[in-house]
Amino acid sequence: MPSSEPGREGSPELVAMMLADARFPSGGYAQSAGLEPAVRAGLTGDGARPADVARFAAGRLRTAAAVDAGTAVVARHVALHPTPVGLPDVETAWAARTPSRPLREASRLTGRGYLRLAGWLWPEALAHLRPGAVAPRPVVVGVVGAVTGLSGLQVARLVGYDDVQTVASAALKLLPLDPAEVAGWVLALHGQVDAMAAAVAGLTRPEDIPDQGAPALDVNAERHRREEMRLFHV
Repeated sequence: MPSSEPGREGSPELVAMMLADARFPSGGYAQSAGLEPAVRAGLTGDGARPADVARFAAGRLRTAAAVDAGTAVVARHVALHPTPVGLPDVETAWAARTPSRPLREASRLTGRGYLRLAGWLWPEALAHLRPGAVAPRPVVVGVVGAVTGLSGLQVARLVGYDDVQTVASAALKLLPLDPAEVAGWVLALHGQVDAMAAAVAGLTRPEDIPDQGAPALDVNAERHRREEMRLFHV
């Protein structure tokens, strides 16, 4: 296994930037955070209401992204402070708050990509999750945060920012949008990312993970899995 020295040299801030970079080969580019099925269901009115994308991303910050961020924060805490509560308990709490099977599958697929890279860059993560483990992305991100020195707030911000950027990146592939306008939407959402992250940064127990549901995301994901022509997994 390669040495983990390059990973140890990075500061937590740079590690967070690296993990949030769209070029990080984790497989996240294979999903649209539910934007593609939402567009198919009528979001943006065939491109006539592009600002709907920004509202969609903001809605995810209050629901699905908050669940993932809270899960990652609790996973980080559990990895740092072993107790009878373990990562399987964190995953169970996450799954209970993610009722859509396609969304759970997409998260576990992305989590597998994160874990594979973590095994190369930060082998310490494998003390908490065995190689090849099928864990959802927020659990893996929380473990990576624990072994790389990220704080709970940094982990939550990472998840929130990545969620917004995933929507923005998918929007540029799905709709005729000006990249500068989309970047402006991301910038405008920074305050909401920070607020969401601050709200979950101190969580330590699986039962405290936010449970705000997003039924439309779940329904659209179920429909999307039956589409024969699709650009993203979900």
